[in-house]
Amino acid sequence: MLSTLFSTQKSRPIHDRIEDDVNTKLRLKYDPFYHTVDAVEGLHLQVEGKKMLMMSSNEYLGLSQHPKVVEASQRAAAEWGTSSCGSRLANGSRGYHQELEEEMAAFLGTEACHVIVAGYLACQGSLAALARRGDALIVDKSIHSSLWDGAQLSGADIERFTHGDMASLRALLEGLDPKQPKLIAVDGVYSMEGHLAPIPELVELAEKHGAFLLVDDAHGFGVFGRNGRGVCDHFGASGKADLLVGSFSKSLASTGGFMAGSKATIEYLRSSCRQIIFSAALTPPAAAASLAALRVMQAEPEHQERVQANAAHYRQLLDQAGLDYWESPTPAVPIVIGNKEKCYLVWKALWDAGFFTVMSIAPGVPAGKDLIRTAVSSLHTKEELERFVETLKAACKKNGVALKK
Repeated sequence: MLSTLFSTQKSRPIHDRIEDDVNTKLRLKYDPFYHTVDAVEGLHLQVEGKKMLMMSSNEYLGLSQHPKVVEASQRAAAEWGTSSCGSRLANGSRGYHQELEEEMAAFLGTEACHVIVAGYLACQGSLAALARRGDALIVDKSIHSSLWDGAQLSGADIERFTHGDMASLRALLEGLDPKQPKLIAVDGVYSMEGHLAPIPELVELAEKHGAFLLVDDAHGFGVFGRNGRGVCDHFGASGKADLLVGSFSKSLASTGGFMAGSKATIEYLRSSCRQIIFSAALTPPAAAASLAALRVMQAEPEHQERVQANAAHYRQLLDQAGLDYWESPTPAVPIVIGNKEKCYLVWKALWDAGFFTVMSIAPGVPAGKDLIRTAVSSLHTKEELERFVETLKAACKKNGVALKK
C-alpha cells in the first residue's frame, strides 16, 4: 500500500510532497504520535504531565515489571555488561544467547532456534534469505510490513491472496507452475485486524503444493496455545509450519526476535540471512528478560488466562455498544471508524479523557477501514475496560461514527 502511494507522487518535488501530504497535515493538527511517557506503573502512565490508562500496548501478559523479569535483566547487565558489541557471526555470540535459543526451541517443539536483535528483522530477514528470483512468494494481502519488506528484498515473484481467504490461496496455487519453488508467508495473528490465520487449511495447502510455510506469530506467541506456544499449537498444528518467526517485545515484554524451525533451516539462515550476519547481537539484559519471561509464562499460566478472559469481556462490551471491531477473536482489537478525519477526532476525545490509544489510517489499513487500535492486557480490570468502552461509544456518537443496531 505504501509503495503504491509513493509511486503516484514520485514525479513531484520532495518538498511539495511533504507539504501537501494529507496525513502529515492531520498529524500536525492533532499531534497523535510520539508522545513521551515519563513514568509507568503497570498500565497507568504519566504522559507529559497527564495521567493516562494504556489501551494500545502489546504487553499482553503484563510481564515488563514482573519482579523475576526485572531482576534477571539487572543481573545480566551486572554479569555481562550492556552489549557484546558485535554480530553473532563474528564476536557477538554468548552463552545467554544459546540458553535462550535452546529453551525457545524446546518450548516451541522445533529442532533449533536463532535469536536476533529485533522481531522486524527476524521476519524481514527470513523471507529475504529463503526466497529468491524465480520463486513464487505467496503472501496474505494483510501481512505485516516486516514480511512485506522481506518479500520485496528477496526478488521473488510476489503473489498476494485475499486476506484470510483459503479459496483465493487455493486458486492462486493451482494456477502456478507445479515445478516453481513456492513459499507461503502469513501472520499468525494479524495485528491490525486481530484475525487468526486459518493454520490447518494453510498447512494442508502447503503440503499439497510442496510449499514452504512461514508463520509470523509475534502476536500469537504467549496468548494462544498451551502455555502460550502460539497459534499453530492453538490449532493442534505444532511443528507443521516450516518456520516460526516472532518477537520478544509482546508477551515476553523485552526486545528482540526469533526464528524457529529445523536445524537445517536455522543453519541456512545463520549463513545466508544478511539481517543476522550484519546485525549486532541481542543484548544481555534483553536476552535475560526474554528467558525469564518465557519461564514465568510457563510457571504462571494465570497471566494467559487473564488476558483471554479480559479480551472476551471486552468483546462483549463492544458488541453491546454496537462498535465494529472486525470480529477479532484475539486481544488485538481494532475499533473500525471508517473515516480518516473522524478517526483523529475519536482518538483526540479518548486522549482528552485519559486513554492512550493508537490510530492506524489509510494507507496503513484499507481505505474506509481507518481504525483505533486497542489491545487488551492481563493487567486490565473489568472496570477499566467498561469505562473505556463507555467513553469510546460516546466519542463515536459525538463524531458521527455509525454504530451497529
